[in-house]
Amino acid sequence: MNDHAMNRLLDIMARLRDPRDGCPWDREQTLLSIVPHTLEEAYEVADAIERGDHADLVDELGDLLFQIVFYARIAEEQGLFAFADVAAAIADKLERRHPHVFADARVADAAAQSAAWEAHKQREREARAGNGAPGTLAGIGRALPALTRAVKLQRRAARVGFDWAHIEPVWCKVEEELAELRAAAADPARDPRRVEDEMGDVLFACVNLARHAGVDPEGALRRTNTKFEQRFGYIEARLRDAGVRIEDAGAEQMELLWEEAKRRE
Repeated sequence: MNDHAMNRLLDIMARLRDPRDGCPWDREQTLLSIVPHTLEEAYEVADAIERGDHADLVDELGDLLFQIVFYARIAEEQGLFAFADVAAAIADKLERRHPHVFADARVADAAAQSAAWEAHKQREREARAGNGAPGTLAGIGRALPALTRAVKLQRRAARVGFDWAHIEPVWCKVEEELAELRAAAADPARDPRRVEDEMGDVLFACVNLARHAGVDPEGALRRTNTKFEQRFGYIEARLRDAGVRIEDAGAEQMELLWEEAKRRE
């Protein structure tokens, strides 16, 4: 991005936040209030990439960049930091974590670089912690999607040896957790909190299974959601063509159309 385009964006943000002539909505936002919008914009970037829509990706990346500029403007007004500080911080971090590019260090391959990257991050966490050593799982954002955060927690624990050596025990763990969930759900004195806990254990075990199988569970579920939408849309379209309201179709007819949708994929 050239300086003119970036400065124009920063100037627009300043105008929007102007106490007298700015936008009422933009003026009343806080660092906390725009967090949900930032998360939404990040997902829309991912969606544009998955759809292969590069024109939309330009637009969505602009929306995401605007979020960063928004945070920086609010922080600057509060005397905390400015956009230039954000840019300088990431530039410094990238140079620091890539000594094989910007200094004299050497790495053998991508795997070695990943290990070096994690070692750099661990040293940074230790420096931030001061005298108290940070826990192994420190610094994994709580606002991450639950599936993504579970993967990060498991990977971090695996780096210190808390992991299975191969996938077979993970299958057994999934089956064990499913059995516990089934028992909790079938208990005559059904405790909703216990069922919820057991369901969480099942999901966590499935994330572990995905990790050992080399699958991103967040991406896999997103694709399955899309597949469900497409198949259900097919059911609705076929029923509409037949003049049948979906509320009147019945489960059996919808199941037949569902299988038909699967065969057409």
